[in-house]
Amino acid sequence: MTMLSPNTRESYTGPIVPAKDVYHDAVRNALIKDGWTITHDPYTLSFGQRDVFVDLGAEMPIGAERGGQRIAVEVKSFLGPSDVRELEIAVGQYIFYRSLLARSDPDRRLFLAVTEAVDAGILSDKIAQPVLEDTKMSVVVFNAAQEVILRWNP
Repeated sequence: MTMLSPNTRESYTGPIVPAKDVYHDAVRNALIKDGWTITHDPYTLSFGQRDVFVDLGAEMPIGAERGGQRIAVEVKSFLGPSDVRELEIAVGQYIFYRSLLARSDPDRRLFLAVTEAVDAGILSDKIAQPVLEDTKMSVVVFNAAQEVILRWNP
């Protein structure tokens, strides 16, 4: 990889894949247990010469309850010192990815994957409600220890 000076206006455009979230494998396994086929790990969204990476892409096989449905899943751990700050970051990333996905793969629905503790904590807090309502954010709640999906909202 080419190292660039912080003062240069050039940017590296090669494939830089970010580190996996601490719960990445738990969500991947939970989706598989729920009947999903993992199609992308990560799911790459390319625009111009830039790429961004949603954690997972998955499809439900035809004939299953949600047959033919395709999703992208961004996994968020919320392990930082401030739940509100983690929410700000997650919402921004979700909206960013959803906008790009709508233009490149409009039939694929984006979900934010969070633990049941995050769902019962900051996502149930009064401060999160206006944001969740306004963004119509789709959330999948999982149990990390058991690697199972608990619910899909909405």
